[in-house]
Amino acid sequence: MPTSGIHSRMRAHNMRMVGKLCVIAVLMFGFGYALVPIYKAICNALGINVLSISERDATGPRQSRVPSNTQVDRNRSITVEFDANARGPWDFKPAVHSMQVHPGELATVMYEFRNVQNRTMAAQAIPSYAPKQATAHFNKLECFCFNEYTLKAGESRQWPVVFYIDPKLPKDVTTITLSYTFFEVGGKVPSAPPGHKAATLDAGPRS
Repeated sequence: MPTSGIHSRMRAHNMRMVGKLCVIAVLMFGFGYALVPIYKAICNALGINVLSISERDATGPRQSRVPSNTQVDRNRSITVEFDANARGPWDFKPAVHSMQVHPGELATVMYEFRNVQNRTMAAQAIPSYAPKQATAHFNKLECFCFNEYTLKAGESRQWPVVFYIDPKLPKDVTTITLSYTFFEVGGKVPSAPPGHKAATLDAGPRS
């Protein structure tokens, strides 16, 4: 077979291969470009909230922003009540006792904590909800209950709870109570001696 014929066939084969690779590259680019709108469409269809915490306005005790990918039912309002329980000698309370939110609306409530003991302690909060059917529809994007904390004697902290209520919440639920119980985590720091009554710091006048 003449050498020129072999070279011609090789060039034709290489050109076809280059053409196929170009098509694959274009398809991959198009797929990558389409991922963002596809992702947003899926989140919108499923009602998933993916708003970044960094996009929140942190200038006030309560903030509200409508996530672009979550439907907000402005024809409906839910009363969210906040409760705090402490299993030990410390101060723990929400900054507000209740607020009105629309289903799908992003909201924030601050909780205040102070270790009034004269020793370091480790603690964690456990949330609960009432009524029970609201549990699956109360979505927390940020919460101090996700972590344990070590607080020195007299140390105070403020923590946000960023949440939204799923618009699929049953229509007969008009009030939700979010309750936190703060309890000491054993084994994290030395505990008080047996039979020793924990001394507390003067917390001053309380409201």
